Amino acid sequence: MSERIYRDSVHNIIRLKTDSPEGDLIARLIDTAEFQRLRRVRQLGLAHFAYQAAEHSRFTHSLGAFHLATRTLAKLSANYTIAAEDQMAVRVAALLHDIGHGAFSHVIEPILDFHHEDFTVEAVLSSETEVGRLLHKFSPKLAENVADIIRGTFRPMALAQLVSSQLDVDRMDYLLRDSLMTGVKYGIYDIEWIIKSLEINEADDQLYVSARGIHAVEDYLQARYYMFRQVYFHRTLRSAESVLHSLLRRALCLFKNGKPVWHLPGTAFEKILKAEKLLLKEHLELDDSDVIYHIKQWQSDDDGILADLSKRFLNRKLFKAFDLDMPEEERKNFVNEARRIVEKAGFDTEYYFIEDKAGDVPHYFYTKDTANPKNFIYVEDGFSRPAIREISEVSAAVRGLQKGYRIHRVCFPAEVKNEITELYHG
Repeated sequence: MSERIYRDSVHNIIRLKTDSPEGDLIARLIDTAEFQRLRRVRQLGLAHFAYQAAEHSRFTHSLGAFHLATRTLAKLSANYTIAAEDQMAVRVAALLHDIGHGAFSHVIEPILDFHHEDFTVEAVLSSETEVGRLLHKFSPKLAENVADIIRGTFRPMALAQLVSSQLDVDRMDYLLRDSLMTGVKYGIYDIEWIIKSLEINEADDQLYVSARGIHAVEDYLQARYYMFRQVYFHRTLRSAESVLHSLLRRALCLFKNGKPVWHLPGTAFEKILKAEKLLLKEHLELDDSDVIYHIKQWQSDDDGILADLSKRFLNRKLFKAFDLDMPEEERKNFVNEARRIVEKAGFDTEYYFIEDKAGDVPHYFYTKDTANPKNFIYVEDGFSRPAIREISEVSAAVRGLQKGYRIHRVCFPAEVKNEITELYHG
């Protein structure tokens, strides 16, 4: 067969022509164990606890990002000279950008202290992975070019921005895909017009959007804003993450203190319990199903806390999440009193009372990050005598998105909801 056809919920049909060395390589990369593993890693982590249809995987998203990279390069190549090897590097990087993700995507990275991009780069460069061997066999430079794109050090920078920037094929795909699969409408924007409007400023080596596409980019950034507010920071999703974090921390604590914690010996999960850094091969052995399997066994653990938290997680008996909609000076006292209520009810507050501050740093939906110019979005300002400017200099709508967004919640067992609600209103 000269092509593969992937039916896709977002892009309808993704065509992969395999009658060239480049197309054949892409097909082989998709068939590797490392890429097929992404079928077993949920794109949205624990969002299915809040949006039951959000069962899509990193596999489908990665194919979508590859498809958008291919389309965008075809558009740009009509007007600009782009080396064939650079185009290939961008398409492969878009395809492979998520192969280093751990179980439940981003959820357990802070618990296990790793960043998925580091594992992605290592997998691309390694001779021990199928992906790495295929890339090195195809071209000695391809693996390094792909790694540089993911690192953000590739030149031309304009091409690297297609894969990693504030306006890249990764974000463009996941906003549409996550919006569709969760059933919300917040992530919909005019992707066709954005692709049509993308240009390259060759003098300054940067992507920009022509004047006719500014409103489409404003719409895209607004979509990102609403998806974070309504989906990615959803209270139920964050509550599920709190329960998962608590039970994993409990398992690690018990194991560290010499208590028996059920696990499969000789596996990567045993190294996790030992708080040891996983090697690439071990990291790539794990996916969502491994974590779920261990949690299922822990339901009958002798430790009451681990068993209870495991049952809560598996049966969706989640913590209640309570937004602290009160003046800043009142929050500390409220949090202390709420923690006392949880403790008085017989719960260990180390695991049953969680302050959720979304990492204790404000989230910016778009910011002019002067430390990293690759993350600027540039647009053409004007039609008769246009100039290329950073978008917030042109768009009042985007300037409104540059204010940091924080969340501050407390998560606790439903058994004490009434008491904490009374505390709030009292």
